[in-house]
Amino acid sequence: MAIKWDGHTHTKFCYHGSSAEEELYIERALSLGFERYTISEHPPLPTRWIPSNDKLMAELAMSEEELPAYIAYAQEIKKQYAGRIEIAVGLEFDYLQGRTDYTEIMVDKWYKELEDVVYSVHYLPGVDGMRCIDFTPDDFKDGLLAHYGSIANVVDEYYNHVEAAIAFAAKLPMRKRIGHINLIEKFRLALPEFDDTQIRSRLEAIIPQLEAGGVGIDVNTAGLRVPTCGKPYVPEWFLQECVKRGIECVYGSDSHRPDHVGSGWDWYEARMIEAEARG
Repeated sequence: MAIKWDGHTHTKFCYHGSSAEEELYIERALSLGFERYTISEHPPLPTRWIPSNDKLMAELAMSEEELPAYIAYAQEIKKQYAGRIEIAVGLEFDYLQGRTDYTEIMVDKWYKELEDVVYSVHYLPGVDGMRCIDFTPDDFKDGLLAHYGSIANVVDEYYNHVEAAIAFAAKLPMRKRIGHINLIEKFRLALPEFDDTQIRSRLEAIIPQLEAGGVGIDVNTAGLRVPTCGKPYVPEWFLQECVKRGIECVYGSDSHRPDHVGSGWDWYEARMIEAEARG
């Protein structure tokens, strides 16, 4: 590990997070010894992307009108902390099935400002249109499990989306990695049993796709903070294999509050040291 880097963080522009100013996040990162910090806020979503829940839509992402202000805000923070910590200006784009053109327009407009992109799967087609996979366990049951008929079917569709996300991310002109690759497990302790063999099989098939596309992995530890998950969103064996293949593996706190910064770093550091020792 050449550098202590938090590669997945949020800001006051996240309406399901904290209204805290960015300085509080950065000062905590500095106090913990971080040398690089990626600001990776959720960008706008297409109008009524989740048609069944307008209230949720208002909390998921900033509006299109706010995106220039966010970019300016992140750039100002980068300038403010120059010489103390390396700030990378970025976004956490979503894979938008059937609307990748929406993302392409933002990339075309802002690619010169974007140094770092986390590319995530948060949405699957479900009851009444797109559904958010990480909203609540009950919403998962009502909107996805009811639609697909089994956890196994939801899991397969999720990884189909991850594979499509990798193919799209491979074409992006900046540094990029797939966000919380096992986010589908966020509510696993509150849902019917998951098949770990199925998950491993899908992830094994994904590794060569990451390698071929030059796409990294967000080693996202936020699952440790979620009672219905209790573990990072990247399995240890998967992390080890990615390191062996030379796939970039970047720690991500997925901080939505200043005190989240650095959360789970000890787990990441220990597993990376072990993976690198194994070669």
